[in-house]
Amino acid sequence: MFCVNCGIEGEETIDGLCLECFLKGKKLIRLPHHIDLFRCTNCEEYSVKDGWVQKDLNEAIEDAALTGLSAISEAKVVSVATMSERQDDKTFVVRVEADLDIGGRLITDNDSTIIRLKNTVCKRCSRQLGNYYEAIMQIRSGSKDLDDGLRDEIVRYVRNSVETQAKNNRHLFIGKVVEVVGGVDIYISSISMGRSLTKEISDLYGAESKESFSQAGTSSDGQDINRLTFLIRFPDYHTGDVVLFDKRPYKLTSLNKAGGKLLDLATFRETSVRKSDLSSLKVLAKKDQLLQAIVVSTSENEIQVMHPSNFSTIDLRIPEGAEISETVTVVGVEEEIFYVP
Repeated sequence: MFCVNCGIEGEETIDGLCLECFLKGKKLIRLPHHIDLFRCTNCEEYSVKDGWVQKDLNEAIEDAALTGLSAISEAKVVSVATMSERQDDKTFVVRVEADLDIGGRLITDNDSTIIRLKNTVCKRCSRQLGNYYEAIMQIRSGSKDLDDGLRDEIVRYVRNSVETQAKNNRHLFIGKVVEVVGGVDIYISSISMGRSLTKEISDLYGAESKESFSQAGTSSDGQDINRLTFLIRFPDYHTGDVVLFDKRPYKLTSLNKAGGKLLDLATFRETSVRKSDLSSLKVLAKKDQLLQAIVVSTSENEIQVMHPSNFSTIDLRIPEGAEISETVTVVGVEEEIFYVP
């Protein structure tokens, strides 16, 4: 082979030219004159490569420059190095130096571009700031009011779940949490997220749930805006409560989609209860209504405590291996006092 320009023989040619003639006066990489880098003024994330990411400003500027980098078709970019220089608060010059493989030889070229920093509001933040939501989770209790502790527990569970899943889907967020008479409403940006959380919570706490559909108009691009309301109604009982079942006092230790677990306060034996039988539970004392009794003495299977009301000394049976401190949790059922593990 020979170069049609200089006549040298024996070298690989590109379009009939040896590498030296091919490269002569040729620009190997190019950058546009300027690139606009958008930053959300609310979450302070940057739009790079069609996605919003949390980055250091210098890293975002240099990454933005690389999005505009192009090389001639005969070259393969092996590595790049960037260097940025601030012109003012909104303008930066980025110089890019690239190593390219052309015909088996490593060639270096460089170019520069201007990065213009522009403020905007990303779609997620625009929706959040505009109180956007697709689903409402209405948390209610079977009794008149939702227990404050249970309410806070459920809100915390929903927040943690949304925050975890939002790491892989930035369009998931909680719009607002509103306390209402009898419970709390949680506004969520995704119907599917609302549905999955409703199922998780219903299964976990043995609650009943139902959903209702509504259409909230149309979006600016003509798409229907659909919303779903998920009602989660908790029963009167909750884990930690003392309940009456088959005329015996139990501590409700867990709930699940199949039913729950009960601890007999007379024998300290655990038993399962089916979901269909949960409705027969009668709450004797809520978890936060249980009493504390001062321990007078202990033995292997019994303790002596002061009655929490009349301060008389009474004997209580305890489960094997129970760790007893200066006070213990007890509950009064009619005229009898029971130790509550």
